[in-house]
Amino acid sequence: MTTARNSAPESRTATRVAGRGPRPGTASSPGGQAGPSNKRRRGLSERNRPLWMLIPGGVLMLVVIVVPLVLGIYISFLDLDQYTLRQWLSAPFIGFANYIEAITQSGILRSVWLSVSYSAIATIVTLPLGIAAALATQNKFPGRALVRSVFLIPYVLPGFVVATVWRTMFQPSGIITLMLHHLGIDPGLFLNGPNTYWVLVFVQIWSSWPFIYLLALSGLQGVDHEVHEASALDGALWWNKLRYVIFPYLKGPISLAILIGMLNHINNFTLPYVLFGLPAPNDIEVLPYLTYATSFQSFRFGLSAGMAVVSLILILIPLFIYLRAVKLDDAETPGGRK
Repeated sequence: MTTARNSAPESRTATRVAGRGPRPGTASSPGGQAGPSNKRRRGLSERNRPLWMLIPGGVLMLVVIVVPLVLGIYISFLDLDQYTLRQWLSAPFIGFANYIEAITQSGILRSVWLSVSYSAIATIVTLPLGIAAALATQNKFPGRALVRSVFLIPYVLPGFVVATVWRTMFQPSGIITLMLHHLGIDPGLFLNGPNTYWVLVFVQIWSSWPFIYLLALSGLQGVDHEVHEASALDGALWWNKLRYVIFPYLKGPISLAILIGMLNHINNFTLPYVLFGLPAPNDIEVLPYLTYATSFQSFRFGLSAGMAVVSLILILIPLFIYLRAVKLDDAETPGGRK
């Protein structure tokens, strides 16, 4: 009786196993495992799946970035103006004549100097402002959230709004001019004359310093609490703690902030255009401004395309230097790529 009871479950289990058989679409092997073709097919699909997911983004980049870039480079080799615009595909091909004219006759070198100088001044001034604000709001204190929110106001406002507000205040009857007159100072004209360059620098500093503040604050959040405790136990002074403990954590974020800030300032068109209008004063005719005026005032579309390509090359130089420095830094880091 005992033997019969024990053999019944074993026979039912064997019947269920035998009745299953191989799964549909799989090739059985002597060991009961899936065939090598099925493994190979599954492995290929899993490995190639991320590449298929990149197709929508790749198509979008192709349409939005690559195609306009190629068309712009092609137009820069054409004598394209208001007379040949309707048949721009059949416009005369003039080679590098637009680039030669842009460099020798259009005043682009002066515009490049204005763009680089005002961008460098704005970046140099915003750097300590952003770091100081990040250090001031790093630790908890009553009202810290409100202070951080106020600091971000210049950054979250659109460039058009910022330029419009400052243009109103810098008018001859604006609040800034009236305040200086009450103090016995005659500032002259802010939006036309010798003060225009420094007005542009000032407004750019006001609108862009919170970006340095954000990246510096993110770097400070990465400093371990144990590091602060160790420096306090060692009796480090605030300057030594700032220099040897905190600044190494800010190296990466600050380098990125300087690069992005420089590129943003050089390529900024909205701020000078809304602040000063057209025609632009000579002291603020930065490179994007000159390119726009050449294209939509003089209708020299081929020449303006050449200027745009020159500005693109100008932007790629610091970007290449930064990427090269990051690559070398990663190579020197233990465990990084060799």
